[in-house]
Amino acid sequence: MEKKEKILAAIPCYNEEATVGSVVLKARQHVNEVLVIDDGSADDTAKIAEDAGATVVRHEHNRGKAAGIKEAFRYAIKHDYDIVVTIDGDGQHDADEIPQILIPLVSDEADLAIGFRHGQRTEMPFWRKMGKRTLDYATGVGAKKITDSQCGFRAFNKKAVEKMATRLRGNGFSVESEQLVLAKENGLRIAEVNVSCRYRNLNSSKKNPFTHGPSVLAYVIWLVAERRPLLFIGVPGMGLIIVGIFFGIHTIRHYNQHNDFLMSYALGASLFLIVGSLAVLMSLLLNILPHIIQRSRES
Repeated sequence: MEKKEKILAAIPCYNEEATVGSVVLKARQHVNEVLVIDDGSADDTAKIAEDAGATVVRHEHNRGKAAGIKEAFRYAIKHDYDIVVTIDGDGQHDADEIPQILIPLVSDEADLAIGFRHGQRTEMPFWRKMGKRTLDYATGVGAKKITDSQCGFRAFNKKAVEKMATRLRGNGFSVESEQLVLAKENGLRIAEVNVSCRYRNLNSSKKNPFTHGPSVLAYVIWLVAERRPLLFIGVPGMGLIIVGIFFGIHTIRHYNQHNDFLMSYALGASLFLIVGSLAVLMSLLLNILPHIIQRSRES
């Protein structure tokens, strides 16, 4: 593929000395520049990346993957790149597939191309597939339904980079889900490209999956709830109010029939009604406030 556009490959890394060199060498064949964001590595990741021909930005301390992605977007804007390709430095993605993931952007069919790991070209373990599917469904509530919402192998055109550079707020691995939510909010076109991935003989996970997965899921739920408060806070609040009313009616009926006041039911009714009312009120405020703030900025 002819490189008419100015393309930057961004590789966020943390202790990837064993694999980052080969990823950089492959990526350099398909882009104008490779940027490695060394996120506080304690090994020789930065040196090996530089020796392989990458531009390296170093963080003194580990700040999370999202910080590296935001750094790459700012760099791309500053140096006027047309496309940014993000790829993991642990070797699970094949950098020789960069031309493949660029096709939807080069042909102007999409603003954001996302790799999806599926079929015989993936070595993803079963437990990873289950965790990925859970996050796919959670992300799909607040964004367009994507086959693989957590794949870090992506390509962004200039419009997508500019829309996301100042709006990404997370710091960890939830950045992939947050990008999809922002893409939907900003009307960005999304294409999916089947890519391969390699897990065998890789010690690529820097996080305990049993703590990492739930932490990402918690952030995704909050991210979506923040943007759809009526659904995630208001509806459960109404449910609590209904339960509280049921408990209250049962308490009154029981007292009228047996002259016996059910204190536990009365307390339960009060608790459900108070919490439910607060949830509904909070959802209304969270739904209205962004519109008020936006109108005040416009005026």
